[in-house]
Amino acid sequence: MKKIEVQIMQQSLLLSCPEGGEDYLREASARVDRAMTQIRDGGKVRLREQIAVQAAINLAFEMVKTAVAQKEALERAERAEATTANALAQAEQAKQLAQAVGGPELQAKCQALLERLDSALQTGKSAT
Repeated sequence: MKKIEVQIMQQSLLLSCPEGGEDYLREASARVDRAMTQIRDGGKVRLREQIAVQAAINLAFEMVKTAVAQKEALERAERAEATTANALAQAEQAKQLAQAVGGPELQAKCQALLERLDSALQTGKSAT
């Protein structure tokens, strides 16, 4: 473990840090310092312990909010991927049916439909 010196509300602290985690610890310390300084400068809370608790709650709230947003974005992406896969499977079925059933005119119409589907799917992918 390495020792890293950081400043939180103008107080120097010596913190233990695993090898390779120095940048993460410095960034985390800077965030805590900004959060605590902002609360202190707001003027309503003066005790260092209360400032620290409020800053911790605010930072944890932001972490939870970010984690939920990331989970929701992943779920939307998975649904979009499933929808795209389903549409592609249906398009392939339509193509096979057209080839099995119809002559050149029906095949041409199906090919045009497939191209429109492909274009619509590409537009949909870029929107997500």
